[in-house]
Amino acid sequence: MQKKKFSFRWLALALTFALLLPLAPAAVPTASAVTQAEINALKSDANKLDQQKKDIQSQLKAVQADKDKAQDQKELLEQQIGIINQAIRNLQNQISMYEELIAEKEAELAEAQAREEEQYELFCQRIRFMEEAGETSYWSILFSSKDFSDLLDNFIMVEEIIQYDNGIMDSLMALQAAIEERKTSLKETKAELDAAKAEQEAAKSELKAQEAEVDRLIAEISAKEGELQAAEAALRKAANAMDAEIKRLEREMAAQISQVVSESGFMWPLKSSINTLSSLYGSRKDPINGSASNHTGIDIPAASGTPIYAAKSGVVTTSKQAGSYGNHVVVSHSDGTSTLYAHMSRRNATVGQTVKQGDVIGYVGTTGRSTGNHLHFEIRINGNRTDPLNYFKDKTLYYKSGGKTVVLPH
Repeated sequence: MQKKKFSFRWLALALTFALLLPLAPAAVPTASAVTQAEINALKSDANKLDQQKKDIQSQLKAVQADKDKAQDQKELLEQQIGIINQAIRNLQNQISMYEELIAEKEAELAEAQAREEEQYELFCQRIRFMEEAGETSYWSILFSSKDFSDLLDNFIMVEEIIQYDNGIMDSLMALQAAIEERKTSLKETKAELDAAKAEQEAAKSELKAQEAEVDRLIAEISAKEGELQAAEAALRKAANAMDAEIKRLEREMAAQISQVVSESGFMWPLKSSINTLSSLYGSRKDPINGSASNHTGIDIPAASGTPIYAAKSGVVTTSKQAGSYGNHVVVSHSDGTSTLYAHMSRRNATVGQTVKQGDVIGYVGTTGRSTGNHLHFEIRINGNRTDPLNYFKDKTLYYKSGGKTVVLPH
């Protein structure tokens, strides 16, 4: 086949075509919604929770040998359960972030691979164009110059094309390196995701074991009348201390509390169908056996995890796990009343938070001085405890004791 002469016109066209081909960037920048720093912050929090759990475990070992300290064991286990639940939520946040990060990295990888294919195809087109222009080498082009001026022109053009070709190769190599880096990073992130999932499953198993141990201790405590009397006495002591604490906090947060308009009446703090009580307020006599009660509120049995609702709009003045009340929340209202919700499995309100009537502020549990899942509910008027049933006279309520159930008179 006869070779075509590589004319100045073809060389100019080749150069123009080459310069029209964009060089690919070595990396494809992508705005990431999730950063490794955010995941590392969660891991740091998880390490702190793990240390707290170890501290409580040390305390547990100190009391486990003493058969008379079942209540102490229960309270320590409940603290540990709270930490494990936080750890499970922390790991779930990590898992969600890892999944989002993996989706981002997969998109970046696909984009980089598409860019590599595009750049490679452009390079192939460039080579085909040069082949069609002629098979003469760069040296032949230079030696075919008519004069020195022509030689300089050809040299500059050939040099620019060579530099561009080298740039294309460098860009392709950089893209390939970036792709390999993304593949490695993606693989590592997927491994970290699998590790977080495995850790969460282990935490869930540990949680079940701890909850089973709490159930065993509750049965042990319930079998001892002295323990039950001690629990009620401890609750009365905690209620007395709470009276003063609520008054102090309400003074400190008076301006914020006054801004929240309170309803005239109270909403039942559990779903309406949960309407049977197991303990009455202290001033009432037991309607079944006639015995006097000395209780600081009312107890409403319900399954663990049942939502607890704010009985009236107000400001959260207390939200903590401590002593006889276990996990508990106090909401103060602008009309001078306050409501207390105790023995929660988990709180869903923070101090200073404004809540509306009906908002979920926690979940039923058996933390603190408690021998079964229930809500301990108290109402205070100007800091003084009162019988909550006085505010639910339109609601049909039942009382169950010793296997008998009766309708409560209003």
